[in-house]
Amino acid sequence: MIKKIFVAAFLLTATLNHAQLKQITLEESVLQQGRKFGADKLTGFQWIPNSADYVYFTDSWTKMVSDNALKSNRKELVKLSEINAVLGTNLRNFYGIQWIDSNTILITEKSKYYSYSIPSKSGKLLYESPENAENTTLDNAKSKVAFTIDNNLYIINNEKEIAITSNSDKNIVSGQTIARSEFGISGGIFWSPKSNFLAFYQKDETDVADYPLLDINETPGKLVSIKYPMIGQKSEKPKVGIYNLTTGKTVFITPKGNSDDYLTNLSWSSDEKYILIAEVNRGQNNMDLNLYNAISGTFVKTLINEKSNTWVEPEHAAFFPNANSNNFIWISEKDGFNQLYYYSLEGKLIKQLTANKFPTREIIGTNASGTEIYFKATGSNATNMLVYKVDLKGKQTLITKDEGVHNVSISSDGNWFFDEFSNHATPSKTLLYSKKGTAKTLLVSPNKYDGYQIGTAEIKTIKSADGTTDLYTRLIKPSNFDAAKKYPVMVYVYGGPHAQMITNSYLDGANLWMYWMAEQGYLVFTVDNRGSDNRGVAFESVIHRNVGTNEIEDQIKGVDYLKSLPYVDGNRLAVHGWSYGGFMTTSLLTRKPDVFKVGVAGGPVIDWKWYEIMYGERYMDTPSENEAGFEEANVINHAKDLKAKLLLIHGTVDDVVVMQHNLALVKKFVELGYQNVDFFPYPMHKHNVLGKDRVHLIDKVLHYIIENNK
Repeated sequence: MIKKIFVAAFLLTATLNHAQLKQITLEESVLQQGRKFGADKLTGFQWIPNSADYVYFTDSWTKMVSDNALKSNRKELVKLSEINAVLGTNLRNFYGIQWIDSNTILITEKSKYYSYSIPSKSGKLLYESPENAENTTLDNAKSKVAFTIDNNLYIINNEKEIAITSNSDKNIVSGQTIARSEFGISGGIFWSPKSNFLAFYQKDETDVADYPLLDINETPGKLVSIKYPMIGQKSEKPKVGIYNLTTGKTVFITPKGNSDDYLTNLSWSSDEKYILIAEVNRGQNNMDLNLYNAISGTFVKTLINEKSNTWVEPEHAAFFPNANSNNFIWISEKDGFNQLYYYSLEGKLIKQLTANKFPTREIIGTNASGTEIYFKATGSNATNMLVYKVDLKGKQTLITKDEGVHNVSISSDGNWFFDEFSNHATPSKTLLYSKKGTAKTLLVSPNKYDGYQIGTAEIKTIKSADGTTDLYTRLIKPSNFDAAKKYPVMVYVYGGPHAQMITNSYLDGANLWMYWMAEQGYLVFTVDNRGSDNRGVAFESVIHRNVGTNEIEDQIKGVDYLKSLPYVDGNRLAVHGWSYGGFMTTSLLTRKPDVFKVGVAGGPVIDWKWYEIMYGERYMDTPSENEAGFEEANVINHAKDLKAKLLLIHGTVDDVVVMQHNLALVKKFVELGYQNVDFFPYPMHKHNVLGKDRVHLIDKVLHYIIENNK
């Protein structure tokens, strides 16, 4: 009897303690994950050039604080109000400042660029670009700026504006990203190391189809046409221009193969004499890394050739570790994982620097002499992102000592490593490593979720559908989880390449709204199936020419795992995903119609022939080359088998997955006479619904699932 009273009292106390915890609202879960609940960090950390000093920002980015890696010497360096008083500016924060030298910072206010000397507390206007300038790109010395206006490219040099291109034909676009930002391309302007030349991408979109979008903010509504190259149709034709600042002349490089091949991964040699460009054929199974003379633009030689039965996808420009040498590092996954290879400018392999059974993610820097290369890689656990160094003889060392997802910044002399990381148990921890590996803790963030009701995530592995590979899973449980109960499940899916849903970071890569959903009495489950990121070529390439098939089978293995758990209600399963995840959601509901009771698909690819060339042809080839693959992947062909309730969502000006996909599927369901399908548009939103409207979106998604999964 006494024991029963004790147990009852314990349960009552636990219940009261749980009730006293604050609840995270749905709006907070959408908008405040990185704000109110964001971990404490050294905001905006930067190394001061050529020193062991560093800075970060406090008071909402309005105060610059400095400290020293060798000995603690924390001090307030400068206030934003002081700079505004000197320059006559109205800056609201220090965001985006850059160092010109160890004493001077570059500050941008709209189109104006100022220098400010911290020791002398003086500054001046350096130059001003037009207010409608876009894609602004500074040279290394911060003395020149290149920018685009509409489809043309300009520079400001010695306070003089110079037009590099003057094309009246709007189909000829210079200085902007090309190939729809595939192949690691993020911009279109490339200053040479000493600013004597400016290279830039140019694309001719004359043959690319115009695609109509409707602007409903005009009266009457206005047609806005974008260039959208669909799989199997005509594509853009690229060039690389090289402007010589001494002569004022521009030379152009065109593809050596077909005119619609891809020119990617542009880099300058250390001596500015050459440009390296990766040319990928449109079929994306052959890549030549070509060398060109920077003055004449003439082809010199092919340094590296790579072929594949699936695809070749260079994503990193040649990296030159030493300013006094033209030897370079090339990142290739030709052996199954991204590795570092050290080459001479003659194309001779000097040394394969890494031979890991896990992928290199990116190079983040070198030591001062260029003899040690620092890079990110997963390590043996694919949910991590660690930092290593390797010397030019191939000796590799792990720099980061803790498992998790790390961001590292290296001092200019290579003697110090700033490391900020999180993992499953750590909201954020900031360390400073010396070159010898000794560490000093700078900051440990408290858990901002203390005092709130929030569940927990379990990270496990299951076998892939073919039984050969471990797949990572994440299962989020509510804070009051009771293993004796039966819970409905929402499966959150992406499933496509270049994305990884589960990481060893705080909240394990999940969105906070997933934890909110768990507090409504749900389990939220995710599996990174074959085809997703950071697992190497074999893992990813199972999708080749047959997207959806192996991914679906792996997701069903996840469902089998869920149904094996005694606390899962296998009759109340829901699925939700966006973009490729929308394709996966609609595919799961139509190709495995007896598994899920309800689904919500946002921005889904429905028929791959309507998707863009650069991404789509890499994985699927063209409809004429792969008719069976396109037919099998087409959700419309499986629509008749839908049994579940389905909500389809799309941004009305989506320029990534155009709304034709969703509307065509809705049309098919109308033809079938199905009433278990709903459609909700988000007017004037692109591929992602952002800002305050995102609260409405997540509310719509989650409550649709709750209401239809009873």
